[in-house]
Amino acid sequence: MDLSQPATDLLEVVALVIRGVSDNRDLSLTAVAALGSLDRRGGQRITTLATAEGVSQPSMTQLIQRLEQRGLVERTSDPSDGRVALVSLTAQGRAALAARRQRNAKRIAGLLADLPEEGVRALADALAAVLPGIRAQVAGDARAVSRDQRGCSAASAGAARSSG
Repeated sequence: MDLSQPATDLLEVVALVIRGVSDNRDLSLTAVAALGSLDRRGGQRITTLATAEGVSQPSMTQLIQRLEQRGLVERTSDPSDGRVALVSLTAQGRAALAARRQRNAKRIAGLLADLPEEGVRALADALAAVLPGIRAQVAGDARAVSRDQRGCSAASAGAARSSG
């Protein structure tokens, strides 16, 4: 199967959705990605975060300093090596990330609400079919298994259908 067209179409959808939800510039996409990584994987070294997000270590250090000043992350000593600092989400950081995700989900639901119901159903079915595999391939995302076990994908698909 030639995957070039579905891949191109998916890239366009991703870009359009990001544009559709990105009117809130309180955090950069890199900051949100770093917070998301800390949420999924727990405390990490700055070098690990920098590598995961494709930025230099000095750039990530500056970002972490700004997030720390806002109370979204904190640095603690690595129990296995006291010379190394681990960056972790604070309760405030976890709440800010959850609020942003909820706000974006509402905006995306608004975009979906204007589409034909059969198209939204097809999208929900396609996402349910491919999202667990993509999660596992891309990041070894620990939430992939737990979310699917809780039925979050099905609930999200149902919410998308009911908003259409």
